[in-house]
Amino acid sequence: MTIETAAQAAYIVAALLFILALAGLSKHETARFGNAFGIAGMTVALAATVALAIGREIDGTGIALLVVATLIGAAIGLYRAAKVEMTGMPELIALLHSFVGLAAVLVGWNGYLHVEAHLDGAEAAVLESQGMLGIHSAEVFIGVFIGAVTFTGSIVAYLKLSAKIKSSPLMLPGKNVLNLGALAVFAVLTAWFVIDPQLWLLIAVTAIALLLGWHLVASIGGGDMPVVVSMLNSYSGWAAAAAGFLLENDLLIVTGALVGSSGAYLSYIMCKAMNRSFISVIAGGFGIEAGPAEDKEYGEHREVNAEGVAELLTGADSVIITPGYGMAVAQAQHGVAELTRILRERGVDVRFGIHPVAGRLPGHMNVLLAEARVPYDIVLEMDEINDDFAGTAVVLVIGANDTVNPAALDDPSSPIAGMPVLKVWEAEQVIVFKRSMASGYAGVQNPLFFKENTAMLFGDAKDRVDDILRAVAALQPAR
Repeated sequence: MTIETAAQAAYIVAALLFILALAGLSKHETARFGNAFGIAGMTVALAATVALAIGREIDGTGIALLVVATLIGAAIGLYRAAKVEMTGMPELIALLHSFVGLAAVLVGWNGYLHVEAHLDGAEAAVLESQGMLGIHSAEVFIGVFIGAVTFTGSIVAYLKLSAKIKSSPLMLPGKNVLNLGALAVFAVLTAWFVIDPQLWLLIAVTAIALLLGWHLVASIGGGDMPVVVSMLNSYSGWAAAAAGFLLENDLLIVTGALVGSSGAYLSYIMCKAMNRSFISVIAGGFGIEAGPAEDKEYGEHREVNAEGVAELLTGADSVIITPGYGMAVAQAQHGVAELTRILRERGVDVRFGIHPVAGRLPGHMNVLLAEARVPYDIVLEMDEINDDFAGTAVVLVIGANDTVNPAALDDPSSPIAGMPVLKVWEAEQVIVFKRSMASGYAGVQNPLFFKENTAMLFGDAKDRVDDILRAVAALQPAR
């Protein structure tokens, strides 16, 4: 068996492992195995790639560079994995997407420098004889475009998620015209490049794509960033697939297609759950159809202390907890899990309601609760639990804001108008854990805070949960 055949066989095994990884990651119970399959697949892929490079008799300098690059990448990856908090995962993932986009741009430029820049060279002659030169030029151009859009789009997403820039959407005049115009220019330049591959065309499309990627994500409001991260995941997959075509690497093509299609499908599911247009996400128009919400006077809010919350919880027959990004920031999930255990031992029916975009990453809250060992069977999605709030005694809103905002249903002028939300206000009592009365990540005030059946518990969520645990322990069992 030649090294080429062995490498192709290894690529097939790696691809199958990646498919098993996606299947495993689709459920809580099998997520750990899915992750293991993914690690195994990437290990096989890396080993096969290195072996193939050695088998093709690449010079010693090339092998040394490959090994050094692999070791540096592995060291950085291990360091970041060990240091990153769950609260930092959304922005880290956005940043990793940018690397994939940048890699696709570099691969595309490399392809141009090896072929189109030397049309009288051996490689161009071989492609010309096979009738593949035009296809190669198209692959270069499209790969650079997708990669550059992914690169700057992911950088903007990272900056928004890490609060380094404002999360509010950028509102340039003629925003949609600018986006459509950039796509039209890209189509024209692609045809031109295939006919006559010139350097200035590649420079032009790179600049246009970088600006388009920045504008697409900058035009999207903070409340919709979880869907943006999912969509950028899809973009990074297609960028990797484009790089695979240029490198003639079947595994990269298959892996990129898997990531691209699964990311797009996840984005579609989330858009349906949020009553948003899938096309508007791709076009960067997500969440800005409605005008900015006006400042309104909602009245006075009511406050409560930990002891009061403990009495409500121990006297309730049913409790629903709706977590948000604030719970992640405070690292309160373990205290919440302990409170859940104690209340269930006292006979209280405790469940969790998870909005599709709770946190700033799809599945963020589910991972936090699983980490704290909250039973899977009491963690319910919005559609499963939304009708149950009306019959619930107490709802604890821990660090959530936009996902429980009734303005999404009642105020057509709100930036989150039309987005399905958890109807927590229908419960008998609602306790909102917040540091202050500040608006949420989408920059929208929440009328929930001022309703008669709502009380605010201010402070760090972890500290307040610990206070409630002590207060509950001091009370006699309710049953």
